[in-house]
Amino acid sequence: MSRRTKQVLSRVGGIVLLAVLALLINQYISESEKDISMSTSMPSGIMEVHFIDVGQGDAILVETGSSTMLIDAGENSKGTIVKEYLENQQITKLDYVIGTHPHSDHIGGLDTIIDSFEVGKVLLPKVTHTTKTFEEVLDALEEHDLTVTAPQVGDRYYLGSASFTILAPSAATYEELNNYSIAIKLTFGDNSFLLAGDAEKLSEDEMLSTGINLSADVLKLSHHGSSYSSSTEFLEMVDPSYSIVCVGKDNEYGHPHSETLQAVLDRNIKLYRTDEQGSVVFTSDGQTISVNTQDYIITEQELEQ
Repeated sequence: MSRRTKQVLSRVGGIVLLAVLALLINQYISESEKDISMSTSMPSGIMEVHFIDVGQGDAILVETGSSTMLIDAGENSKGTIVKEYLENQQITKLDYVIGTHPHSDHIGGLDTIIDSFEVGKVLLPKVTHTTKTFEEVLDALEEHDLTVTAPQVGDRYYLGSASFTILAPSAATYEELNNYSIAIKLTFGDNSFLLAGDAEKLSEDEMLSTGINLSADVLKLSHHGSSYSSSTEFLEMVDPSYSIVCVGKDNEYGHPHSETLQAVLDRNIKLYRTDEQGSVVFTSDGQTISVNTQDYIITEQELEQ
C-alpha cells in the first residue's frame, strides 16, 4: 500500500470517527432534552391542600397521590380532631410533619399525631420553648425514635409529584417566637402555595431578600390574619389569587385584623376563612385550582373594626 493511500485511509477513518462521535453526542443531547421535558411536564393526578378547622390555630394537610404532609396540628385539645380528620382521609402514614414554631396553637396536637401515625421526616425550627406542650412533642419524638431536621433556607424537598422549598427562618435568633416560623413554598406543576405559620413582617422582609421567587397562587395569611403580617411589600411580591386565614370564631385577638382584610380586598384576592366556612380544601391539577366552598365576602363591619 502506497504512502498516499495510507494517508487517505487515515483521513477517512478520522472522518468516520468524528461522525460516530457526533452521532453519539446528538443522541445524548436528545435524551437529555427528553429528560428535561419529562421533568418539567405536568404532574399526574391532583394535589389537595386541606386547611383543617381547629379554631384559633393552624393544621394543614397536603395530599398528592400516596404522599402526605402535615403542617401543625392546632392546640393540645385539637389533636384528636386532626387525627380523626386524617383517618377520614384514609391516611396511615405522613411523609413529612412540620411544626412551624413552638406556640401551642400550632404544635399542641403534634404529639397525638406522632403517636397515631407512621411519620417520616420531622422539621422543626432551631428554638426551644419552656412549656409542657413543647416538652410533650419532644417526648413523642423520642418515644418513636424520630430525629428532627432543622430548616435551611433554599432547601428543597419532594412530596410525590409536588415539592416544597424552605423560605424561612433566615436568622439564628429572634426576639419574637413567631419569626422562627418555618415558611415554605409548595409547588405542584404550575400551581403554588405559600405557607408561613405565624411569620411577621421581619421574617417576610427576610424572605423578600432571599432572591427566591415568592409568587404563589395561594397565600395562607400568616399569624391568623394579624396586621403584624402580610405587609404591603410581601403581598405585592407573592401576588396571590387566593388567600386563606386559619382562625377561631370570635377570638380574643380580633383576628383577622381589618388592615389585612382591607389589603386583601384592595388587591381583589379571593378570601376563605376557617372560622366562617369550616375546613377549606384547595385542589390542584397542576394548572388550575378549585376550592370546596364559595369565596368569603368581606363586610363593611369587618373593615371598620
